[in-house]
Amino acid sequence: MAEVIKKIEDMKKKAGLLRARAQTVGFVPTMGALHEGHLSLIRRARAENDVLIVSIFVNPAQFDKGSDFRSYPRQFESDLAIASQEGVDVVFAPDGDEMYPAGHSNHVEVTGGLTKGLCGASRPGHFRGVATVVEKLFDIVRPDRAYFGRKDYQQAVIVKRLVRDFGFDIDVVVLPTVREPDGLAISSRNQNLSDNERQKALSIYRALARASELYDSGERDTKVIGREMRNILNEWGITRIDYISVVDPETLEDVEATRAGVVVAIAAWVGDTRLIDNMALGVGSERQLFLDKAHTV
Repeated sequence: MAEVIKKIEDMKKKAGLLRARAQTVGFVPTMGALHEGHLSLIRRARAENDVLIVSIFVNPAQFDKGSDFRSYPRQFESDLAIASQEGVDVVFAPDGDEMYPAGHSNHVEVTGGLTKGLCGASRPGHFRGVATVVEKLFDIVRPDRAYFGRKDYQQAVIVKRLVRDFGFDIDVVVLPTVREPDGLAISSRNQNLSDNERQKALSIYRALARASELYDSGERDTKVIGREMRNILNEWGITRIDYISVVDPETLEDVEATRAGVVVAIAAWVGDTRLIDNMALGVGSERQLFLDKAHTV
């Protein structure tokens, strides 16, 4: 059974002991409701480190609405059982008062181009909350490697920048999006979808796959690609779209002409559930890798 630590002071003592023993620490920060996407990170971290720490903390600072925060799935006992089964050594599970005690007034403000577009434009303050909690967790856990999923691509880029700007000696490992057999990106929010909404949600992957197909066939105009993607979503009844963007993989700035490696990204509402997904274009694109994998299963 994984050791459960709920106090920051205790987690810091544990981290100090691990460093004194010269043991490498892999860290997977989560908000719980563990699924195969999380497990891909956990398994990679387990294979690459002496000690594996997973945090479970539903971070209120990154939610736009209190109702979203309150409705976020919480299943700590089953998460703990899954973590233990996967060989996690420590589960760090602080509560809100522990991470944000009374009078907490300092936050990590993310400025510059990384938050101007994508989710930064439609969710003001979200990445301020993400960066703040990640900085706090890194300081508490002091990992050698931290693992994030590509589905939250903008978040991963921002975390990498945070590590660079604050001088953390941490290797940020970003792993591919884990998908259902039909292509839908696995997400904790998928459980909020009805059967009909689940079918509509698949159009997000289909739109991304279409963008990849267009690129592979020689189309470079992002307006053409974006229009085709929007048409697919609309055909499936998805009309509430936060963004359809084609961006530089490092700066996250919009590009007018595609090239290998650019990222196409979507955020759209299926019913009352907001879903995000993305895909890199070009040789060795995620679409082709996914199709190759599906073909061999």
